[in-house]
Amino acid sequence: MKPNIKACGQAMATALVNAVLAVALMLLVEFAISGSFQVPEPYLWAGLLIWLVIFAGQFWRQRHLCKSCDSSRQTPDPSR
Repeated sequence: MKPNIKACGQAMATALVNAVLAVALMLLVEFAISGSFQVPEPYLWAGLLIWLVIFAGQFWRQRHLCKSCDSSRQTPDPSR
């Protein structure tokens, strides 16, 4: 259970940072084009979708890395 919690935390942090940066970039481009600093609702939905996709990928990756790290610690070193 612990590798899943650790993987979830790391994946959530990575996804949150990437989603915030993506939304900020979209808002910057919107401001450059329109000159107004309004937050259109589709940008928030896009940020949520970006967060979800990155979270899923990072969670799978981090869980795999945590499990492989734990299994390599438990197996005895053949050189010893």
